[in-house]
Amino acid sequence: QVQLVESGGGSVQPGGSLRLSCAASTDTFSSYCMGWFRQAPGKEREGVAFIAPAGHITYYVDSVKGRFTISRDNTENTLYLQMNSLKPEDTAMYYCAAVPSPTPWSGPLCTVSGNYNYWGQGTQVTVSS
Repeated sequence: QVQLVESGGGSVQPGGSLRLSCAASTDTFSSYCMGWFRQAPGKEREGVAFIAPAGHITYYVDSVKGRFTISRDNTENTLYLQMNSLKPEDTAMYYCAAVPSPTPWSGPLCTVSGNYNYWGQGTQVTVSS
């Protein structure tokens, strides 16, 4: 069982930045693909960024490319999402999630939200002037 706890959300003006963190309660953190997902009111949940267990491969959806950076510290069992140039359409509840990965990277495994079986409780991000 993996417990995930997000933090770092808040309210910012358009163009601002936030850094989300996700602390994982597992000694095998480095064996999990990790992802950041978001869900806005009335919309379906979407994956925004994913990272390989060792951190050497990342994947972003087009809407956040060049603005968001996913990273991880396997020595601290922590996942991060640096969000820059925030837009009102980035407003959502943000969740981190984990899926065990038997290989260094698998796109079909690590980038599909339905494969993720451990989820945090979420942290709210609001972008508004």
